[in-house]
Amino acid sequence: MVTQMVRSKREGDLARVEHARDRRTYLPNVDILETPEEFLILADMPGVKPDSIEIEYEQGVLTIHGQADPRQDEAATNYLLREYGVGDFHRSFTIGQGIDDAKIEAHYSDGVMELHLPKAEKAKPRRITVKGD
Repeated sequence: MVTQMVRSKREGDLARVEHARDRRTYLPNVDILETPEEFLILADMPGVKPDSIEIEYEQGVLTIHGQADPRQDEAATNYLLREYGVGDFHRSFTIGQGIDDAKIEAHYSDGVMELHLPKAEKAKPRRITVKGD
């Protein structure tokens, strides 16, 4: 059911994000889980502060954007080895009609953002009772 509800926007899709900044842009790794009550997106966004994360949901598209600032003064730092990149995190998903967009919630802790997408009542599984004669 997840594949029907959430589709990731990748390079082959119609929509692409163009960035006007001279910063790197990273595609955060995500896990998407489904429970009877909600979809849960876990996105790795190391170095991002909660107040620099923007989440938008418009016309069925969920967009996550976060900015990680440099940890050191770039001009004054003499790196011996530099593997950790700094820049923006950006990811978009096309979401089906089965969520209650008024109840979307997000939490951020230890470099991981949790995005809770509650299912709309019509999308929740329901049990049908069979009545006998």
